[in-house]
Parts: sequence; C-alpha cells; structure tokens
Amino acid sequence: MSTPENSPSAGGGYPQAAPPSRPPQRPAAPPSNAPGYSPGQRPAERPLTAAAAQRAAAPQRPAQPGQRPGQAGLVRPAPKAKQRRARLLVSKVDPWSVLKMAFLLSVALGIVTVVASIVLWTVLDVTGIFDRVNGLLGEVAGSEGGGFDLKKVASLGQVASFATIIAVVNVVLLTALAMLTAVLYNIAATLVGGIGVTLTDD
Repeated sequence: MSTPENSPSAGGGYPQAAPPSRPPQRPAAPPSNAPGYSPGQRPAERPLTAAAAQRAAAPQRPAQPGQRPGQAGLVRPAPKAKQRRARLLVSKVDPWSVLKMAFLLSVALGIVTVVASIVLWTVLDVTGIFDRVNGLLGEVAGSEGGGFDLKKVASLGQVASFATIIAVVNVVLLTALAMLTAVLYNIAATLVGGIGVTLTDD
C-alpha cells in the first residue's frame, strides 16, 4: 500500500510541492564615494544636517510657572543698565592752556566791541539822534551853544579808534587776570583739594 503522502489525489495526480521561500535580501549599501556616506552607517538612515544636530543637542529649558508652552524658547530682554556716577576733583589747572583760551576769548570780545560801537553810531546817525541832541543843547545853552555839533566831537573815526583802544586793553587785562586766576587756583587746590565734580552717564 502507498502512504497517504504518495497516494494520488482525486484528480489522478500527485500534489505539487511548494517552491522554497527565498531569504529576505538586505538593501544594497551605497557606494563609499556617495555624499554623506560614513562607514558603519545603515542604508536606511539619513545623515542629519548641522541645524538639526544643534537642535537635537541643545538642552530644552523647562517652562516656568505661569508661562505658555509656546513661549518657553523666547529670550527675555537684557535689564537696563544702571546710571553710573563718578565724583572727581579738579586738583590742578594748566596756566598755559588757560592763557591761550583767555587770549582767544578776549580777542573775540574786542572784535565784538569795535563792531558794536560802529553799528551803534550808524544807528544814531540814521535815526537823527545827533540832530535832536544838537537842538536840545542849543535850547539849553541859548545863542552861545548854537554852534555845537555832536558829530564833530564824536565822529565815526573817533568812536572806532576809541573802541579799538578799549578792545586792546581788555585783551591784555583779561589774559593776565585769567592766568593769575589759574595760578591762584592751583595754590588753593593744594590746600583744600580742588573743586569736586560729579559725572553721570546720559
């Protein structure tokens, strides 16, 4: 007798054996010269970019109480710097620098004096002040003062010359007084320490 395995089926034939199954094939490894390939890397893995690697490596800050989850990564503005103050003492003044500054300022003041005197004389002449003064002096003095003329006594040239002399004298006096003041301040600063000055930031 034939065994059940070798017995013919009802159709008159023998059962066909199933084809042998093939083992699963692994995906081919990429060539070694491919971009982003490193030895020992699996084919299914993709190399991470630099930005993704930094985000993965950066530690996440825990959300503070009362803060929304979406605001955990926001950066707070830096606190405003406090106003700084520095207290200094002017213990010495350079007399030479004071001399130069005083000379320049006194020269500027002398030029202003001369120009102002000329402008003032011109305004008085245009407005007729000289004629009124001459008429007033003639009425006060009577017939004896009828020949008095203020323009002849104080002409434009005489006024400009007088103003120039005053300006030169002021330049000399102001320069000398400024230098003398600087020397006296240095002497007094050695005794009391000088004038205190407080400096602050804007």
